[in-house]
Order: sequence, then structure tokens, then C-alpha cells
Amino acid sequence: MEIGAPRIGSCSKEHQKIYKEWFDVADSDNDGRVTGNNAINFLSMSNLSRQELKQVWAIADSKRQGYLGFKEFVIAMQLVSLVQDGNELSHEILKGDVDFENVKPPKMEGLDELIQKKKDPSNSSKPDSNGNSPRQASITTQWFSSKPSKRYLSNVTSIQDGLKKLYTRKLKPLEVTYCFNDFVSPLLTNSDFDAKPMVMLLGQYSTGKTTFIKHMLKCSYPGAHIGPEPTTDRFVVVMSGTDERSVPGNTIAVHADMPFTGLNSFGTAFLSKFECSQMPHPLLEHITFVDTPGVLSGEKQRTQRAYDFTGVTAWFAAKCDLILLLFDPHKLDISDEFKRVIYSLRGHDDKIRVVLNKADQVDTQQLMRIYGALMWSLGKVLNTPEVVRVYIGSFNEKPVNEGFTGPIGKALFEKEQEDLLTDLKDIPKKACDRRINEFVKRARAAKIHAYIVGHLKKEMPTFIGKAKTQQRLTDNLEEEFVKVQRDYHLPPGDFPDVENFKEVLRGYSFDRFEKLKPKMIQDVDEMLGYDIPNLLKTLRNPYD
Repeated sequence: MEIGAPRIGSCSKEHQKIYKEWFDVADSDNDGRVTGNNAINFLSMSNLSRQELKQVWAIADSKRQGYLGFKEFVIAMQLVSLVQDGNELSHEILKGDVDFENVKPPKMEGLDELIQKKKDPSNSSKPDSNGNSPRQASITTQWFSSKPSKRYLSNVTSIQDGLKKLYTRKLKPLEVTYCFNDFVSPLLTNSDFDAKPMVMLLGQYSTGKTTFIKHMLKCSYPGAHIGPEPTTDRFVVVMSGTDERSVPGNTIAVHADMPFTGLNSFGTAFLSKFECSQMPHPLLEHITFVDTPGVLSGEKQRTQRAYDFTGVTAWFAAKCDLILLLFDPHKLDISDEFKRVIYSLRGHDDKIRVVLNKADQVDTQQLMRIYGALMWSLGKVLNTPEVVRVYIGSFNEKPVNEGFTGPIGKALFEKEQEDLLTDLKDIPKKACDRRINEFVKRARAAKIHAYIVGHLKKEMPTFIGKAKTQQRLTDNLEEEFVKVQRDYHLPPGDFPDVENFKEVLRGYSFDRFEKLKPKMIQDVDEMLGYDIPNLLKTLRNPYD
């Protein structure tokens, strides 16, 4: 299965050469991106209707990046060609038997002349038929220029770049001033914005987490160990790489191009139990998997881990786009550690999916009872009014055991597997929306954090009794949260966990906190209320 990498976009070397030449014409500023304004002018040469071009852009820019890279540009050209041949764009035609490799380049009226002008420097000084010099009306400056938007966002060509700039200019100063990185989450780096979507697998040992990843990849990966005993004793990030290799955690955590620098805060004890498995694979070009150690149960819970397991899973949960909780029909009990792990996922409820794996090891009647027992167990831990989505199946390379399940069970498993694969296929498409969602969530959390810290600073006396006041404020932190909520009209559900906040506060002197700076809060409010909506509006489908 190649998620996010359908056959569309593949083409012969001959066609690829043609498209590269066309791409260079459309990409006026040579930054490797064809933005909306560039596309409007270039695609107008196809003579398709606005509605048809709207569909072309929507499919080509399925990840909603706000621009077309070369691969997306090829997809757009192939779609234009199909429409010109009388085909109607639909999901059926994309999934059908179209031989995209041999789809001819579309007819683009006037494009050959533009390419010739670009190739022939002598044309640069000749006036056109209207007597205008190319200097006055050149292709690159007139046709493909984009109007600057607001100040620092003027040169932004993607939503990703826009969020980077907004973070650096408006949100990061607030986080640094009020020590947000110590209380909630480490400061973001460019690699956090550029990272591929991640899927984390959680569950007790031997529930099939590693096998699930192998099933998705259709092959093994470096460092994969499978067995009935707890084999995966470390966090393993499975990601794309030029060759097959395992990289130790300490190396990965200091790698500036990877989004794992925040894990340094968990210390060497954790980093020695963390590694990165790299390999070339089409699926890993779009998704990164996070395999985790089996959550402990029973007597094993007495053996304390040398690092904060729950804290690490919470850190990954904030970064991940999807969290799969795997259960085995014979391991439905939710241990104390598993319960703590699930509690740490609060705030990420929309990312959680439950997989009842190895379901072909029991017959249909037992499966109904097991499903009911699982929902009952989850209902006590996941305190949400919505029912969590549970996928039932057997996610491994072996065929379904029809001796237990029968033909009805086999059909059910196949449908469930198809639903889960659809969920996974949608991850790259939803990655941009998820990134915006997480960014806005972080901005709101940072704002509330600033209000809390500013309030604690304001309550401190100028000279005498500082230690006693700090102790009183810490002991009555829940009441102080209520005051902050009331004073600034903030939603109570957005406030951090009181006990965790207290724990970090103990290492600080309130007297050294910064006073609340209204200008910083105003900048973040402006970012949420104006800059982000304006960014999304500027980089949306240009044919909307």
C-alpha cells in the first residue's frame, strides 16, 4: 500500500523533461514552487473553465500546502490533459485504469512562444507587436508576480512558511518571556514545521505494534524485533532515509534537521532507549511511524522505568497526527501504567483510534463479548461523551483464520482494514490542517500560561514575605487559576493540569517572573484573529 503516492504523477522521462521546462516557465522566481497567482496565469493557457481548473488545483494540491512543487505540477498537467480529452475529473477516474505514465502533455496555447522567448536572449531587447518592450511587460514580472500581503508575510509561498514566520515573530517571544518551554512544551524549531505526519502505536507487549508497522510497509525495518515476550524495549521512530540503518537516540536528539530535539529534556536514560530506524520506502516518504515499548501490566509495573514513560508518550502525542491504541483479545485489561498513558493523551482525543488486533484468534460469539468488554474498559478511562472508533481485524502478513471467524468474519475484517487504511491515507492530506490546528492550540495555551505567570508575579510582595507568599500561591494554585479565568474571561477547559504545574513551579522563584506584557498578548491575539486567517485566505485554492 502506497499511502499518498497514487500512480498519478508518474510519467515517462520524455514527458518529465517537457514538464520540467514548463515548470521553469511557471516558477517565475525559481524557488521550486508554483504559487496560486503563477498557476492562474500559466493554467489559463489550457483554455479550461474556472470550475475545471479549481478541481485540478484541489487534486494536485491535496495536502493544501498552498503551492505546487514539481511533482504536484506534473499531476496538474496530467489532469488538464485528461479534461481536454473529454474526461470528467472524479475519484473514480483517479482510482481507475488510466495509464498515467503515458498520458500526453496537454495543449497549452502560446506556451511554445514563451519558452522560445525565454531561451532566446536576443528577444529581450525587441519590442512586441504593440511596441512595448519586454522590460515593461516581461513574462516573469507581469504575468507571474504575486501581490505582497502584510509585511513579514509578503514573501511567503506556503502555509508552512507562514506559520514559521508567525511563530518566530509573535508567539516565540511570548513563550520565551514566560518560560512556556519548561512548563508545557519545548520551543519549536524549523524541523517541527517541516516534519512528515507521524503515527504512534501504543499498547501492552505482544499486541502486534511492530507487526502492524511491518504489515503497512510490506517488509521489515532495521531494529524490528517480534516475539511473544516484551521485545521492543525502546521507542523506535521509523522514517524515510537514503539507506537502511539504525541511528542512536543521542545522535537523533541533537540533529537539527529532525523534529526530536525536544526529547533532550528527558535525559540520557530515555535517549539510550530511543532510536531512529531509517530506510527508503514510498510510504515513509509521506508518514513516519513511532513504535513504543509495551506498556507494563501486573507484576511488571513494580519495576520502575528509568525515565518518564508517560511524559515521553505525551510529548509524542502532541507531535503525532494519529494515535493507535492496540489491544489483543487476550489482553483487554488496562493496567495502571496504561491508564496513566491514556490520561496523558487528553487534549488529543480527536487523534485516538483503537485497534482490536489478532481478532481472528477467537470465534464470532467470543468476539462480540470481547468487543463489549473492551468498550466497557475504555469507557472508564476515556472520559468523553463520544464513542471512540474501534477497528477490528488481524493486521499481519498471514491470511485471516477462517476456521475461527467464518466467511462473515473475514468480510468484516476486510471492511475494517479498508476503513483503517482510508484513515491512514487521509493523514498526508490532512497534515496541513492538523499543523494549523496544533499551532492555534499552542498559541492559546501559551497565552493562558502568560496570564497565569503574570498573575503570580503580580501577587508577590515587593519586599517582605516573599517565601511565604510563594508557598501560599502554590498551595492554593487551583484558586489562583479561577481568579485568572475570571479576570481575563478565559475558558476553564484550556487551563493546564494543576498538579503538573505545581511540580514545575517548585523549581522557580516567582519574584523572577516577568510581569504581564499586554503588547505581547495583543500580538498573539492579532496573529490568531488576523494573520492566520489572512494566510489561509492568501494561500487557498486560487480558483475559489
